[in-house]
Amino acid sequence: MHDQTVEFSLVDEKEAELKKNLTVIFDALKEKGYNPVNQIVGYILSEDPTYITTYNNARSLIRHIDRDELLQVLVKSYLKVK
Repeated sequence: MHDQTVEFSLVDEKEAELKKNLTVIFDALKEKGYNPVNQIVGYILSEDPTYITTYNNARSLIRHIDRDELLQVLVKSYLKVK
């Protein structure tokens, strides 16, 4: 048996949860015929939840996402920074 230390990162777990929720939101918008990217950007810029459909609980999910955290994750992902 090997003694291996498993690193547990709350940041990674939080980012994974954010990505999961954002994917649900994206899919709900797409299923309802909206342009998901435009709608999510509209929400981020205005914090107006009406940009997000209530379908599949998407609006409730987006309201539990901190916009600053979301922007940080998006920029890090876009620039491929850890």
